[in-house]
Parts: sequence; structure tokens; C-alpha cells
Amino acid sequence: MTPRIYALCSLIALMTFFSCGGDDEPTPSKSKEQIALEELTGEGVQAWVIGNEGFVTHKGQDETADFADFEIIFSSSGSNKAYTSSNSNLLFDESGSWSFEGTNFDKISLSGVQPAAGQEIAFSGQGNMLRLEFNVPTPSNGRVSALAGDYVFMLEKK
Repeated sequence: MTPRIYALCSLIALMTFFSCGGDDEPTPSKSKEQIALEELTGEGVQAWVIGNEGFVTHKGQDETADFADFEIIFSSSGSNKAYTSSNSNLLFDESGSWSFEGTNFDKISLSGVQPAAGQEIAFSGQGNMLRLEFNVPTPSNGRVSALAGDYVFMLEKK
């Protein structure tokens, strides 16, 4: 084989090598909002419970027993973001909508009339766990002053 043919064959082999596997499109990185949506709603609907590893604190005191059967379900479909809750001891509404607070996508707000509604709720996903932190201010009418204070809910995927 002449040096010229050898060089041509080498060039063809090199081009073939680099063109193989090039059909894969680069995966676009997810936005902060997409990541936050996945933390809360998984593939669109995610239920969260106290389970075996979760807990609830109120004003730094363990209140897990009072919320043992608590469940909250977050869903999102397009711009529609909804939640339902059960066994919340009148802290959360049974259903409503939710929205992100700000552009960092690490805080949400729930609609409704119960004490957790309208409060800024910080959240963070940690594997199969979800941490919610918020404060219920003391109401001016004293209606539910026993529910006022700082809360931490550590929930696990159902």
C-alpha cells in the first residue's frame, strides 16, 4: 500500500470512528423550576407521608404522633398546580392550589384558609424524603393560637 493510500485509509477510519455514536442528542440541562417540580411532584403526582422515617416538630417539640396519618399529595400539570391533604389536624386545607414563591424555586405557598395557607413554606428534597419548613404566625383573633409557631415536616414518598 502506498503512503498516500495508507493516509487516505487512516483518514477514513478516523472519520468513521468519530462519527459512530454521534446520533445521541446532548441532554439539555433542567431548569431550577423543573428540578423543583420533580422534587415535589415526581412525574406529575407525588404523595408524601410521615411513614417510618418521617417526623413533625412544632416549636422544636416532637409532634409526630399527632400527625401519624398525615398525607399531602402535590400535583402539577402544565400551569395547574394542586394539592390535597388528609389528617393534618386543621393545619392544612383538604385541597387547594400551590405556587412557587420567588425565582429560587425552593419555597411554595398553599391556597386555603387553614393556618398553613398563605405561609412561605421552604422545601428541600433529600432522596426519597421531602422536608417542609414554615412558620404559622399568631393570629390576631386568637382562633388557633395553639397552631402558631415553627413547623418542620420530614416526609417520605408513599
